[in-house]
Amino acid sequence: MVSKSNERVGTSAAARGRFRLHAVRQLTDLGGGRFESTGTAPRFDISAERHGLPTGWVRIRFSIADARPYASGTIRVTPDGDQPTISHPLPSLRDGHVDQYIRLPDSVRELCFDPMDQPGVFTITGFRIDPITRFHVLARAALRNPGRVVAAAGYVARHGVAAAKLRMAERLNAPAHDGYKDWVALFDTLADDDIAAIGAHIAAMRAPPLISVLMPVYDPDPGHLAEAIGSVIGQIYPHWELCIADDASTDPAVRRLLADYAKRESRIRLVTRAANGHISAASNSALELATGEYLALLDHDDLLPAHALYRIAADLEAHGPADLIYSDEDKIDGDGRRHEPHFKSDWNPELFLAQNMISHLGVYRTGLVRAAGGFRVGFEGSQDWDLALRVTELTKLTEPNRIRHIPHILYHWRVFATSGSFSTDHGGKAAEAGRRAVAEHLERTGQAAQVVPGISGYNRVRRALPDPVPRVSLIVPTRDRVELLRNCIDGLLDRTDYPDLEVLIVDNASVEPETLAYFDGLAAEPRVRILRREGPFNFSALNNDAATQATGSLIGFVNNDIEVIEPGWLSEMASHAARPGVGAVGAKLLYGDGKIQHAGVILGVLGVAGHTHKGFGRHDYGYFSRLRLCQNLSCVTAACMVMPKAVFESVGGFDAVNLAIAFNDVDLCIRIREAGYQVIWTPYSELYHLESASRGSDLTPENRDRFAAEVKYMQDRWGDVLRRDPYYNPNLSLDATDFSLAGTPRVTRPWQAFMRSRQPWRLSAPAALMPTDNPS
Repeated sequence: MVSKSNERVGTSAAARGRFRLHAVRQLTDLGGGRFESTGTAPRFDISAERHGLPTGWVRIRFSIADARPYASGTIRVTPDGDQPTISHPLPSLRDGHVDQYIRLPDSVRELCFDPMDQPGVFTITGFRIDPITRFHVLARAALRNPGRVVAAAGYVARHGVAAAKLRMAERLNAPAHDGYKDWVALFDTLADDDIAAIGAHIAAMRAPPLISVLMPVYDPDPGHLAEAIGSVIGQIYPHWELCIADDASTDPAVRRLLADYAKRESRIRLVTRAANGHISAASNSALELATGEYLALLDHDDLLPAHALYRIAADLEAHGPADLIYSDEDKIDGDGRRHEPHFKSDWNPELFLAQNMISHLGVYRTGLVRAAGGFRVGFEGSQDWDLALRVTELTKLTEPNRIRHIPHILYHWRVFATSGSFSTDHGGKAAEAGRRAVAEHLERTGQAAQVVPGISGYNRVRRALPDPVPRVSLIVPTRDRVELLRNCIDGLLDRTDYPDLEVLIVDNASVEPETLAYFDGLAAEPRVRILRREGPFNFSALNNDAATQATGSLIGFVNNDIEVIEPGWLSEMASHAARPGVGAVGAKLLYGDGKIQHAGVILGVLGVAGHTHKGFGRHDYGYFSRLRLCQNLSCVTAACMVMPKAVFESVGGFDAVNLAIAFNDVDLCIRIREAGYQVIWTPYSELYHLESASRGSDLTPENRDRFAAEVKYMQDRWGDVLRRDPYYNPNLSLDATDFSLAGTPRVTRPWQAFMRSRQPWRLSAPAALMPTDNPS
């Protein structure tokens, strides 16, 4: 077979309708619509048979068959002019039909189709692109979710028609799955060739570590216990030992089962305790049996997928020693149905004080666990959390990668009527133990704070302000719109209980008499200064200039359409901003109707960045309660941001040249994190924000070119950073802000990388899949 990966080929069997596919990169045409991808970036060019490339709303349809490992298509559009390339992800599948509506620019220079993101094979037929009317688009949206029709009307009322069109394009363009079951079948099910590749990778490991699996046992259902033990015995990775401590189980069937397994499997080590001591004592008994370099914790009725320990070993092989490794997890019911996947953040120290985000699967360096004193009696129900807190105190956080996250489901937590652990059976005691564990951790590490109950048994950490409190200089750029400004300033001066603040109003060429009269009336207020600046509106330049005039050690950026809700908002933000190592703090911002406008920023969403949980209710919990818990994030909005003035100056302030209006806060936060500081978002500072009420939408014709240039700058400057937000799991979608599943996960499978490193991936289609004639 002759490769055509670097030249244009003739019309393939995939060609249909008015448009044709031409293999131009990393693709070998095997005939009959079947192609081999020979790399990680295969590409078809899309050309028109008679007319030019399509524009506006179009319907894209084609069929995929026998894809290995799976097809994960993306339509890439290059508009005319100096505009960034637009990507439209399509649903991933092995066999099936794609039928997607996409909004293309008004003028298209190049149109491409990337069918996969890895080596493999696939058959594509029936490719066609048809123009459609807005009526078809609205009809499809209504049929998909009739309830969103009312919501869409409200969105138009709040944001305007242009923004609503963009929002509709986002929703219709986003690839979808029928549910987690389908997602598991496509992305989390091992095929025979996967298992063979994993075995080859394990055989080639230079020094595969022994992993000791600790399992404290007390009277579980014998069948579930057998399944839990069987999930360890069934590991593809052979270098393990299962250390079981029977905590004086009263069920004879449990004791017999454990003795039988220990007799049959030499890698199972069993100790039977004389008296029941509960889970911490039993875990310590299991720890005494361990001889491995690393420990994995497994409850007595939960399950490990077959490649769980391999993934740990592969991570250690690739990235070197670690002190703590944790993975994503899901739940499994009595019928074996997997549900509620928890796709976690990378190491998130602030979130970890509020909830045990490490949980399962947690893997620890054995020597560090022993140095920390093992599991503490008295913290039952939160003993793992307490252990992890003490391990983080001993880990070498000055060295990179000592605490690592594997973004893959490596643990199935059994949840049904008769299952249970100490934490689920004694929820109140477990929550209280968790609060004590966090409070003692803060005390040991010299952090002045109080731990109080939060929502759903989680923690709220109230940080203490320094004494005396640092002055905060609040910077408010404005141009006219005095009704907004007055409401904002009244809230800062009269409804904020912070004892030492000043307000710098940056007047950008206001001309309305009511505004100028309001400024005159503020002249007698000693906490307010008005800085008059002429010229076009440049958010970055106005704030940079005002920051030089600020007298506070903390500065706050506040939009003129912010409205104070409760008096303690600034104390909460300042208590974080005054902490060593914190570079910026963001607040929870609400639309006027109480819906979420801002709860932190996710990098990469919709091309650059987007507000997480946007549109959720004020009191919603969000994804695994993250909407209600303080946490580290990559970015927060400068509509209400507090930070040390010294940090702002050290990173160079806002970029007034390239980012006058949009994304300047995202760019600033990325530079803050690059400088080694944390960015914190707190839900305990709530304010209203009438977004862009004074400057208007980025999507109006007069703003569109400027906005497109800012998008391009961000993608050029921060391309790699935007593609991997450490606080947002790569199994979640970049086409929405609601933590929905990704159309195609942005994860690396180590066994596939290993096989590619050994030899070029060369696949040929099985004879049974090769058609006898060309259907074109």
